[in-house]
Amino acid sequence: MIEPDGRPSLRRRLLSSLLVPLMLLLVVESLVTYSGALIYSNHVHDRDLADDAMTLAQMLSQEDLGGQISPQARFLLEYAPEGHNYFNVSSRKHGLLAGTAELQPASLSAATLDGDPALYSTTLYTHTQKRRDLRAATVRIPNLRDPSDQLTVTMAETFHDRHERAREILLLTIPAQAILIASVFVLVLYGVRVGLRQLDPLTARLAAREHDLAPIGDADVPVEILPLTRTIDGLFARQRGMLALQERFIADAAHQLKTPLAGLRVHVERAQADPSKETVNDALQHILRLTQRASRTSSQLLALTRAQSPELSEASPPCLLDLARLVPELLGLRVHDAIAAGVDLGYEGPQEPVWIDGDRISLQEMLDNLIDNSLRYAGRNSMLTVGVAVVASGVCLSVEDNGPGVPPAFLERLGERFFRVPGMTEEGTGLGLAIVQRIAERHQAQVHYLSGSQGGLRVEIVFPPARTSKA
Repeated sequence: MIEPDGRPSLRRRLLSSLLVPLMLLLVVESLVTYSGALIYSNHVHDRDLADDAMTLAQMLSQEDLGGQISPQARFLLEYAPEGHNYFNVSSRKHGLLAGTAELQPASLSAATLDGDPALYSTTLYTHTQKRRDLRAATVRIPNLRDPSDQLTVTMAETFHDRHERAREILLLTIPAQAILIASVFVLVLYGVRVGLRQLDPLTARLAAREHDLAPIGDADVPVEILPLTRTIDGLFARQRGMLALQERFIADAAHQLKTPLAGLRVHVERAQADPSKETVNDALQHILRLTQRASRTSSQLLALTRAQSPELSEASPPCLLDLARLVPELLGLRVHDAIAAGVDLGYEGPQEPVWIDGDRISLQEMLDNLIDNSLRYAGRNSMLTVGVAVVASGVCLSVEDNGPGVPPAFLERLGERFFRVPGMTEEGTGLGLAIVQRIAERHQAQVHYLSGSQGGLRVEIVFPPARTSKA
């Protein structure tokens, strides 16, 4: 149901869903009541009709008919206040005594009602005369004045009075039924209003919130709206995660960009204080280096935020990827960078397809960060090998160099945000492996930091097997 302002109303929907069945119930109950009243009316009228026919037959059996009936008996037959205006009185010896021959008595094989069939035979049956249905009762009784004779009395009536009595009973019961249903509806209306008031404390508690995204809880929440409140709690949890991610990004950006910005200010002030060519050129070199560092830090922070965002997983659902084909393609894009860094970049992997469920863009970003890390820290004339292999627990993507490596005491800390191995002179943000870690977590993959076979760093990322098969 719709409120005047166009919004749906739960209260009206509940009431309308109850009112229609109640009205249908009233109609069905009226039909059932009328059918029962008609059955009862037919039973009562059949009794009365049989009793009247029997009474008249017993009275006639005591008279000396002589081929005709007395005026008193004829008066009783013709005077029919209850509709007994169809009759037939006949004698075995004298034939038709009164009434119409069109009203044929019932056969002797018909069922009897009350009395001994040998002496009294009363039969009820339905007879059609002039396209009108009649209910008839036939009584056969011996003539007490003439034992050799037998009287047959048949009386009939229309169904009008029967239906009239049934309608009267129906009209008497409908008001009571309507009042009962109306009372039930009023009680339901009251119950719905009282029941919906249980939502008022929850509504008031939510309205009083400003920046509180804590779960609503289930303590005082009706069972019927628990799915709604739990959905809201899920929304609150996602909002808390997004706000925490935003706050972390702002804090990280402020922390990481503070040093480059401060350095930029220092070198700008130094160039302004000493406008000599040597000083200005040196300041510009430092400014260029600091702006590159700030730009890289900003890019890495944005990449880390994207990797941590749950909305990215919903926007880019995983698809079936062949690492044996994808990894060589991505390595081909980094050949020039490897040549410029003086690093020998190679690939080892199977020729047959190796399938995983993943996101191509995220995997490219993860592989780029691993390659950048090796190009920066392995040093010139080093070797960098990227491999793909099928292992017992899934698919392993490995990146190994033969550079100076990382001391074993610091391997466990790789992947932490802003962590840099002490003693490293190369510039970095400490975010590359953190991004790798977050992307791997989104793919339900495990990251292992190991010492390489030739003394460098080996990073293994083990992906679970593909959940879907290649069509």
